[in-house]
Amino acid sequence: MDLETIASRFGWSDEEVRARNSICEIGKICYQRGLISASDGNISVRLSDDTVIITPAGGMKGFMQLEQLTRIDLAGNLVDGRGKNSTETGIHLVCYQERPDIRAVLHCHPPHAVALSVAEIDMQMPIIPEMVVTIGGIPTTPFATPGTHELGDSIREVVRCSDTLVMRNHGSVTVGGNLLDAFKKLDMLEHTARILWLAHTVKGGLEPLSDEAVRKLLDTRQQLGLGGRNTLENRCGLQGS
Repeated sequence: MDLETIASRFGWSDEEVRARNSICEIGKICYQRGLISASDGNISVRLSDDTVIITPAGGMKGFMQLEQLTRIDLAGNLVDGRGKNSTETGIHLVCYQERPDIRAVLHCHPPHAVALSVAEIDMQMPIIPEMVVTIGGIPTTPFATPGTHELGDSIREVVRCSDTLVMRNHGSVTVGGNLLDAFKKLDMLEHTARILWLAHTVKGGLEPLSDEAVRKLLDTRQQLGLGGRNTLENRCGLQGS
């Protein structure tokens, strides 16, 4: 069944059916690449009317159907759908409440990034030039109990100034102007985590790039016309900030 037929059948707008389809497609990719397993994680897209399409509690993200997704408002109330809200809906609501520019939120459990948080290895350290230039570093937020309100609150301050973060011992949150943008940042986050994992395996403690090298790299952001939040520029999550 094509998307136009599905939209007509359920009375969804073109915007809503595209959002539902993108969530299902990104969910498959994340599952296939081992960034989530079983019913882990949550994916959401914010519509132009400020309602949110989101994966329901217990949904297998690699096998979701468009009609399984639910639509909620920014207070978490169910607007459309039969599924039960995920206990981690608060992560998404906090992101949308704090950042009107955010249109998509992706919460996954990338193994290398989570492992580094368990080992207390800092992903804010400037090591990879491409990361320094694009998103800067990746802050790690304190441990918060999944399934409770404290989980959303634990990321509130950091998400104001960063598009990527790792919740200690738990998973990642990446946000963007659309779902592909949020996935791109997740891809960069886990790729960087794999490099750091390998480097620590070979050498142990690592030396960050010098302040001068970081400054030169950040200077290229303007030349390249890069926008968005860069945590090394705004010192998000860094000591002394």
